[in-house]
Parts: sequence; C-alpha cells; structure tokens
Amino acid sequence: MTQDPPGAAKGGGKLPGFDTSTANAARMWNYWIGGTDNFLADREAGDRVLEAMPALPVVARTLRRFLATTVDELTAAGVRQFLDIGSGLPTADNTHDVAQRAAPESRIVYVDHDPVVISQARSLLTSSAAGKTDYIQADLRDWPAISAGAQRTLDFSQPVAVLLIAVLHFILDAEGPHQMISRMMADLAPGSYLAIGHAASDIGADTAAAMARSYNATASLTITPRDRPAVARFFDGLEMTGSGLMPLAQWSGPGPATTADSGLSCYCGIGRKP
Repeated sequence: MTQDPPGAAKGGGKLPGFDTSTANAARMWNYWIGGTDNFLADREAGDRVLEAMPALPVVARTLRRFLATTVDELTAAGVRQFLDIGSGLPTADNTHDVAQRAAPESRIVYVDHDPVVISQARSLLTSSAAGKTDYIQADLRDWPAISAGAQRTLDFSQPVAVLLIAVLHFILDAEGPHQMISRMMADLAPGSYLAIGHAASDIGADTAAAMARSYNATASLTITPRDRPAVARFFDGLEMTGSGLMPLAQWSGPGPATTADSGLSCYCGIGRKP
C-alpha cells in the first residue's frame, strides 16, 4: 500500500514534482506504516485523517502483508513476472524481495507517478543476479506508457501478475477505472493475475465516508472508496482465486472485532485470466 496512488494533483494528468510543503500520499502512507520518509506536512495531514479513521495504520500494515503473501503465493504457483503499479516508497519485503527470495530469476517492474518514489527505488531496490528489476515513472491512467516501459523487462506473451494495492481508489469514477483495468488485462497473456486492495465504502460506511472527506480536504489527491459490487467489477472476465473478493479483516484472519466494526474498510482479492 505501501502504495503510492497514481494521479498527479486533483484531476490527474501531469506527473508531480517534489514539494515537502504539501501532503503527499506516498509519504502519508509511509508515516502510517511507521516509516521515516515523510515530512511535517505529511504527518500533520496523516494525523487529521487518522482522527476520522484511527485504524488506518492497521489497514496499511495489513495491506502490506497482503502484498507480500500474494507475491509469495503467486511465485509458488509459477509466476515469474510482476508489475507493481503504485509501488510507493521502498520498505521491508518489497515485491522483488519476496519474489526473488523464492525464485531468483523473477522479473519485477515497479511503477509510480511520484519522482521521489522512483528515485529512492533506483537507489535502494536491487535485483538478484538471475532476475531483473526496473522502475518506471508513469501514471496508472497512461497504460500505453506503462506497457511500453514494462516490456523492456517483462515478456507479455508470458503470464504477468499485476499488483494494484491501495491505488485504484485514487482514480475517479469519471475517469473510467474499470475500463482501464479491462484494457490492461486484455494486453496480458492467459494465466496472468490481478491483485487488488481497494478502500471500501460499505464496510464501516460512516467511518469510511468521514475518512474520505478528511483525506480529500487534506491531501493532493482525491480518494473514492467503492462498494463491493464496484470493486468486484474490476475482476470481470477473471477467475477469482482462494476465497474470492473479501473484506481485509476477513483476509487477515479471525479476531475480536467483526468485519463491520474492525475499522478495516477495505476489500482485497486476486483474479486469474483464463
């Protein structure tokens, strides 16, 4: 999650520059997972959002585990190519760390719109000798640019696992997010996978709405939580794996809190292209 969203300023379009005086989504996320790559504006904005949804650090850390577990499982299933879009600032158990630990020949392409994320990735994320790791500064809305850049490293005639963790909720409904994913998956080989973690509007609905209002008033991007049917549409044409699309609280295992009152207002799921 871990993950930095794809847009530029509100409304999308131009790739962003480096500004420490404005709250940045990647650095806010880094703050919530306990990282140090953030500034005062990010921490202040992050604290305001936490007032509306105190469980956000748990959401961030749980989505990070979902990412690592997914990569581990897909590597065990034979996947050797990963496209991590909205990768966020590097931290422990990055996609290539997990994949190449099990299969050193794995190839990973990280994509993020934030120049700071890409700069840090290039300096901190290295590949195994048998595999390859690459980095692209691009926006999720620009699939042709991502596709062209990714194919310097990945072979699209072979299965690719696309990771979109805490990213799609930064695409507005008016921008056609479902069509974006449909086009993306159409270009990938059968046996490819799509893994999504997405903010939910219908789990703890009042809290989720308050979080979105606070986030949108504070950060440079607009978040759009979606209900289960809307998130499920991203997997149209794919075969769901495991238990299918589920609330994050159910994925993370049983606990004292129910799905409704856990505060983990998020869905996660993995689909396979037949």
